Parts: sequence; C-alpha cells; structure tokens
Amino acid sequence: MAYLALVRHGQSQWNLENKFTGWVDVPLSEKGVREAHDCAKKLKEFSFDVAYTSVLKRAIDTLSIIMQDNGWNFPVHKDKAINERMYGDLQGKNKDEMRKIYGDEQVHVWRRSYDVAPPGGEAMKDTAARALPYFQKHIMKDLKEGENVLVSAHGNSLRAIVMHLEKLSKEDVLGLNIPTGVPYVYEINEKGEVVAKRILK
Repeated sequence: MAYLALVRHGQSQWNLENKFTGWVDVPLSEKGVREAHDCAKKLKEFSFDVAYTSVLKRAIDTLSIIMQDNGWNFPVHKDKAINERMYGDLQGKNKDEMRKIYGDEQVHVWRRSYDVAPPGGEAMKDTAARALPYFQKHIMKDLKEGENVLVSAHGNSLRAIVMHLEKLSKEDVLGLNIPTGVPYVYEINEKGEVVAKRILK
C-alpha cells in the first residue's frame, strides 16, 4: 500500500488577477505562498519517497516550500507532461472580459468541458493524453512498488489524473474543481487501485 498526494500549486499571480494562465510561467502570489506553507502543515504527518512536478515555476515553488518546511529531501522529477492545460489564445486574457466577448456559457465550456478546446489551445482530453501516459509510466509504477509519491501540478493536469483514478465520466469531470493548495491524498494498492481518499482542507 502506498500514498499518493496530489497538490495543485498555490494561487498564482494570474489566478489572483483572474487571467487564463496555461503555459505562461507565472509566479505564486503572496496568498499562493501562504497556501503552500499551509499545505506543508497538512502533509506533515506523511512521509514521501519521491516527488513529481511540472516545469512551471508555480508548481515547482509550491513543492519547494512544502519540502523545505517539512525538512524533506527526496528525488524530484520535473516534466512538462504534467504542465497545466495550454489555453492558447486565451492565455493572459481576463476571464470576465472573455465572458463579455464570448458569453458565460462558451467560456464555461472552454474551461470545464472534456473535449472542446479554446482557440489555439488544448481541450481537457489533450491534457489527459499527455499527462496520463506519464502518470502510468512513472508515478503509478512507483506507487505499485510501494513508494509514497507527492505530485505538485495544476488544475487541469490533476483533473485528468483524478478522473482516471476515480473512474469519472466526461460528464462527471465537468464539475470537478481542484482548489489551490488543498492536498488530495489517495491510498493505492499494489494493483494500482484506490482504496481510500482524503481531502485535507
């Protein structure tokens, strides 16, 4: 049996400014830094053998704060496969302004649907198509070998992983929103099945 902790990075500067972020390398806001410190406290009771993060600063910095606060030192693997969804033409644009231009419903579909991509960007299914093979090859492999794994990534790459772990449908995933700085902790057996889940609010 092994633990998998999934952490969405703390609030980024563009989360604060209500902008679509995607692959733009935006730093944590002051609140995001506090959220990372709070996340460290929530995870203190666990021990981990390895960590994975995207190549984006907000996820890397969140992981660094968690590890430093808890005095942890274990291998960290960085890969763009678990980067945030690429929002294409919407990156850097204010979400409310986009709603005025395209309408609430269209923006909601771009943000939450499984297979509709924003202009020039990725649909959720595209994010899943790169994140899940990486998850299976590396993260799930570690878990099946009994290693406890900490993942610091992004709303949509983590939605793809949660969808896979919890066997959610395309319709179920529409309502799934993973908050910043709130760990989702799964207990995984040697077959790679979820036997327990905790959300550490």
